[in-house]
Amino acid sequence: MCGMRVALIVPCFNEALAIGVVLEEFAAVMPELELHVFDNNSSDGTAEVAMRYGAQVHSVRRQGKGNVVRRMFADVDADIYVMVDGDATYDASSLREHIDLMIAEDLDMVLGRRTDLGGGVQYRAGHRIGNRIITWVAMKIFAGAFEDMLSGYRIFSRRFVKSFGASSHGFETETELTVHALELRMACTEVPVGYRSRLEGSVSKLSTYRDGWRILRTIAWLISTEKPLAAFGAVGVTAMLMSFGMAVPLFLSYLNTGLVPRMPTAILAVGFMLFGVISLVCGVLLDHVTFSRREVKYLQYLRTPGLRSSMELRDC
Repeated sequence: MCGMRVALIVPCFNEALAIGVVLEEFAAVMPELELHVFDNNSSDGTAEVAMRYGAQVHSVRRQGKGNVVRRMFADVDADIYVMVDGDATYDASSLREHIDLMIAEDLDMVLGRRTDLGGGVQYRAGHRIGNRIITWVAMKIFAGAFEDMLSGYRIFSRRFVKSFGASSHGFETETELTVHALELRMACTEVPVGYRSRLEGSVSKLSTYRDGWRILRTIAWLISTEKPLAAFGAVGVTAMLMSFGMAVPLFLSYLNTGLVPRMPTAILAVGFMLFGVISLVCGVLLDHVTFSRREVKYLQYLRTPGLRSSMELRDC
């Protein structure tokens, strides 16, 4: 790969049983990998195990995967970033093929679509169903085509990493990463990656309902920040339609009798109309702000050379 630096970045919280397996398997496939483990207040010796396997261990005090991702992207300098969960559930055997694909097509993100090894169901039905529903909703809203948006296996280009401003705190960071790629219309693809059960004695940190709610909340927040005209416009139009629905009978009654029979309803109709107009105006103004902010992120993206440009600079 012409001297390109490839970093394995692994977020970890109490994964002492699995982190050694992750580092060993990925290093066996690509010995030139730079190994970085970001320990998020583990109390089971995760950091010590990672150091024994040759990884550079970084400590992140703020709890939550989103906080860890923010630190990973800030602290590690590389041309290609391989991010994988530290629970030893993702198969490493196709890593080199995925990186070769990324370089050949000059991609900014390769997302691993989980495929059960052995044909069995390796993660809980609630997680599987929730993942499909949330992914479908997000893809419809943000015009994407991914099937496994919440996968913990991703490969990023340097320009993706250095243009990403992380805002989320927990597991909802996968949603934010995906939307960032879609909103900047980056070159991305999805590839199958083997997925297996956790090691015996290893416990998942994901809560089906709590983290599912957080992800849905993040999608709603991203709609309001990335598509404010659609969000606030829908609220405004709905309020104005409700106002019309209440005002029309009053207006017809006024034409027939010259009186307004239900003054509280008239006041409410005026209130809904004002609210709708204000909401619509806010949507228009925020849409301009969003456009400017997106352009700033895109300019930051353009400042960083792509993979092919980096290879050319190295006379590859």
